[in-house]
Amino acid sequence: MNTSITLNAPAYGARLPLRDAAAFAVEAEQLGVDRVWAAEAWGTDAFTPLAHLAGLTSRIELATGIAQVTARAPAMLAMSAMTLDDLSGGRMILGLGLSGPQVVEGLHGQRYARPLERLRETVEVVRLAFAGERLAHEGRQIQLPLAAGEGKALRLAHEPHPHLPIHLATLGPKAMELCGEIADGWVASCFVPERGAVYTDALARGAARAGRDVSEISIDAGGPIAFSDDVEELIADRKKALAFQLSAMGSPTTNFYWSAYARQGYETAANQVRSLWFDGQKEAAAAAVPDELAIATSMFGTRDQVRSRLRALREAGVTSVRLEPIGLESSDRLAVLATAVELVREVDGEG
Repeated sequence: MNTSITLNAPAYGARLPLRDAAAFAVEAEQLGVDRVWAAEAWGTDAFTPLAHLAGLTSRIELATGIAQVTARAPAMLAMSAMTLDDLSGGRMILGLGLSGPQVVEGLHGQRYARPLERLRETVEVVRLAFAGERLAHEGRQIQLPLAAGEGKALRLAHEPHPHLPIHLATLGPKAMELCGEIADGWVASCFVPERGAVYTDALARGAARAGRDVSEISIDAGGPIAFSDDVEELIADRKKALAFQLSAMGSPTTNFYWSAYARQGYETAANQVRSLWFDGQKEAAAAAVPDELAIATSMFGTRDQVRSRLRALREAGVTSVRLEPIGLESSDRLAVLATAVELVREVDGEG
């Protein structure tokens, strides 16, 4: 297993110093972290922070985690990715995702209709661009060039990047099958390793449909990590975050995170959390999150306890552990990260 972090930037509208987040990523590279993801929602975009990091780092992989396919035309996604790959000396990973109807329709003014079709066609066009082909595509969502217009199929004026990897952030069964069929990697969320077959079985079905082995697909998953002999406070904070994810990260009718946890066996608890949240009882909603779920989606406790969670991730097929260190100061988080990287190497060395 290798290691990754998420750029702690204001992707979701938080007022966090972006330069401090970039400085943390530079320090993470020195600790041996292999990959940094730049998030994108309704704050920072995913590409600009990575362009900044390309000039500050030399080894760490730079990944959009994720770039929203409805926010850009496929050709622009391809141009941005290839440009960053050039600037970074071949360290770019294009992570793509669909977001949800609240962001897509509310922020970008695009209909959230037939989203998996849109994702598939976007990847098809991006791969044409990476291969140096003319961008000619006749799909239900994407037509290049537009019919009855003055455009013609163009080839990007860029050296081909046929091996530039594309990773997808997917959750539902059909979306997981699509990821297994067309992607180089999966960006996981809502991942309970002991119940990870809910995801990986669908991933394997998609891979088989394309004549691939599921082992060819990298899996990046993890969560918050902290070392302590007393994890009660850590669990309490984690339950607050999960209550927010189960409720506020979607509308009362559409929440992909709720659905993901429900498929992993937490439907009853997830329903209770949502009901309390939308009734205005946010503290009660957090309390209703099972301790088991908070523990299963994090890496908390002593070194031995964290090591056990890392083993669970490895056994679930995770190839890149995403580490989200907890600490009040940057120095505290770096100390946690340093120990975490050491433990990942130990677990990986166990074979």
